[in-house]
Amino acid sequence: PEAFSLSLAGFIEEPERKYCFECDSEEQCQEWIEALKRASYEFMRRSLIFYRNEIQKMTGKDPLEQYGISEEARFQLGTRK
Repeated sequence: PEAFSLSLAGFIEEPERKYCFECDSEEQCQEWIEALKRASYEFMRRSLIFYRNEIQKMTGKDPLEQYGISEEARFQLGTRK
């Protein structure tokens, strides 16, 4: 079996929590790592920015405007809080 670990920081109760994963193969480890990356906030944020821009190019309208968040800084590319 192959293994990899993941450390999460920033929890108040536990400043650093470590998880160990065991897989049947190296390939399976890589699949899990890629799935975890795709589930990350940053990946989803970048996907939102990309698709928001694509829809705006196609329609001429901001798809998030109807939700009142069209000027939200957190959705602007390169902006970090």
